[in-house]
Amino acid sequence: MERGPSPDSVPHSGAEDKSRVLNVRPLRCLAPVFPTPHGFTTFTVPQAPPFVYAPPFGPFPPGFTAFYPFFIPTDPQRPPEQHTQTPSGATTQAGVFGFGHPAQTPTTPVPLFRPPAPPQPPQFVGTSNGNVGSSKKSSRHQEAGAQSQPQAANKSESVRSAMEEDGCSDNQKRPAHNISSCNVQFTDVEATSSAEKQKTKSNKRVRESQGVRLSSTGDGDRESLGHILMTFDAIRRRIAQIEDAREPTSGTIKRADLRAGTIMLNNGLRANTRKRIGAVPGVEIGDVYFFRMEMCLVGLHAPCMAGIDYMSLRYDQEEEPVAVSIVSSGAYEDDVDDPDMLVYSGQGGNFNKKSKQAVDQKLERGNLALEKSLRRANEVRVIRGMKDIGSPTGKVYVYDGLYKIQESWMEKGKSGYNVFKYKLVRLQGQPAAFSIWKSIQQWKENITTRAGVILPDLTSGMENLPVSLVNDVDEEKGPAYFTYFPTLKHSKPVSSAEPSLGCNCHGGCQPGDSNCSCIQKNAGDLPYTGNGVLVMQKPLIYECGPSCPCYTQCRNRVSQTGLKVHLEVFKTKDKGWGLRSWDPIRAGTFICEYAGEVIDYIKVEEDSEEEEQDEYIFDSSRTYDNSLKWNYVPELLGEEVLGDSKETSKPPQSVMITAKNFGNVARFMNHSCSPNVFWQPVLQEHKKESHIHIAFYAIRHIPPMTELTYDYGISGTQSSYHRKKKCFCGSLNCRSYFG
Repeated sequence: MERGPSPDSVPHSGAEDKSRVLNVRPLRCLAPVFPTPHGFTTFTVPQAPPFVYAPPFGPFPPGFTAFYPFFIPTDPQRPPEQHTQTPSGATTQAGVFGFGHPAQTPTTPVPLFRPPAPPQPPQFVGTSNGNVGSSKKSSRHQEAGAQSQPQAANKSESVRSAMEEDGCSDNQKRPAHNISSCNVQFTDVEATSSAEKQKTKSNKRVRESQGVRLSSTGDGDRESLGHILMTFDAIRRRIAQIEDAREPTSGTIKRADLRAGTIMLNNGLRANTRKRIGAVPGVEIGDVYFFRMEMCLVGLHAPCMAGIDYMSLRYDQEEEPVAVSIVSSGAYEDDVDDPDMLVYSGQGGNFNKKSKQAVDQKLERGNLALEKSLRRANEVRVIRGMKDIGSPTGKVYVYDGLYKIQESWMEKGKSGYNVFKYKLVRLQGQPAAFSIWKSIQQWKENITTRAGVILPDLTSGMENLPVSLVNDVDEEKGPAYFTYFPTLKHSKPVSSAEPSLGCNCHGGCQPGDSNCSCIQKNAGDLPYTGNGVLVMQKPLIYECGPSCPCYTQCRNRVSQTGLKVHLEVFKTKDKGWGLRSWDPIRAGTFICEYAGEVIDYIKVEEDSEEEEQDEYIFDSSRTYDNSLKWNYVPELLGEEVLGDSKETSKPPQSVMITAKNFGNVARFMNHSCSPNVFWQPVLQEHKKESHIHIAFYAIRHIPPMTELTYDYGISGTQSSYHRKKKCFCGSLNCRSYFG
């Protein structure tokens, strides 16, 4: 994740204030579009008679009220220290079964198994978890005694600094983030005022311009969700690029994802705004996300930071919170070894800031919702978080499908306090997701565990990561012979652009350095973010080359430093050999370049007449679909649109490369009319001559074991070399041919 000090934050002096409250407007990314339950006001909690102990299913003594409370106030409505009081004044805590008893600290784990009750048809009453308006401590845990600062109703609400945010250690406290640009104003589906109606119309125009089509209920489809995520990440990359170029400010962490999310929400670029139990329209099992905000925008998991998402349902005229989704990201003592089962720890129980002591978790908010879901046997969406190999502090999240809670109990945690445990079991018949990740982990440790392996590394060590050759479809032992070559091979000197001198950055090119000639050629910005993600697609990108004195790991040499992800060449069912990755790939990540021999058009025509057609030619002069809106929209960032904003990869001079005899992994990438990879011309600076290379980058986030494809384009002429071929991509937008 692209982080660093925010340019407009205020540095603090002396000791680091880790509890500083940010004065920003509420990040209302968590609000379901449903009314508040009838009869309840914002700050009232229904009263109940004193609790007495009773078995979970009776018999109940006279006057006994089971499973209090039926309505749980949101976090801003109920301070953390507010607990039920017994008649004698002793604090009580709702037990795992939902009835009250004095809080105890058992010396051994107390398993409390009970089968869930048969599900009953619920009525939704619209209450959600307390993550609306003021964001809590991130993830599931909140520090005991922490309260929100009251603000005037028409002013910005306070937002706490996060403890488990994307890209940061789960248990590490950090300085507060300056996200003053995240001033979100949330508009319900039914706008009541003229201003709200006008904003709704404006949001609709923005959505349509970005290719986002929503139903009357705010639900999206697969294509619309793809546009939403692409727009978000484009804005995020641009914000990260701008922040990198500014002078760093000490004591802050940049959160381009939060700022981009604010812009998306303010412009109505989100989908599936209604909370629901079960599957989410347009979201598929196995989808990956690199930011929690992405899950919020598509309606998979509403809280931007909390790990439990829940809502209220009415059962038999009584309201109960039930869990709809959870995120297991390593912040707690979850058991995640089994791909079909998850033991999930409840929220809360952090060290109290004042006493510096651990406290027991309480059966409230998300914990209570999980307990109710156990009784009601409703489906819960599970998102699993893993370490991001592309970022030392980042995480990547995979949607693992629907689970049901099977049992719950309380036990002592590693810190000595009581925690709730919930055992969730994955529903059968769903596509594989997390289990694929577990298998890949084993393959990396021992390649022989991979079924169908022909060669552990077909590159013979020429790449910094091995590329396995696998066939688990038929008996073919490999592709036709070729020589592996990782870059371009020139049969004669080629000057594909005007020669120019490189930069003079001995310590590496730095963002915002106006004296760097490479930055000047790239219109004043480095083309990559701090972790090597491409910001924008351009007709030509200028990278450092042999003429530049900067070191090989300079951030302006991304396409020259070899493979970044663990690739596999595999046999497809109907398209010959293909290419895919063992690792999840973030949008904008460099994958590989098209290596081979640089040739001219005349040679191709001569060869095609004498022998069989060359199937491994890349030709930049072909016509490519430019409808993809991969770059950010300047208007959404308040920037002026300068010149022609049409995105195109076509370089100033045509490039033709054949990988028939010499080539790398790129020669195995198949065509698709709906690709997940695009190509970008990259110029490496030389003193005498400059060579254009063709680099491939991810269009969107790509899950592991997904085939990598790009658009081969269509030629404007007809010859033996330009014969059209039948397309087998199988996408909804397939044009049935290519070439």
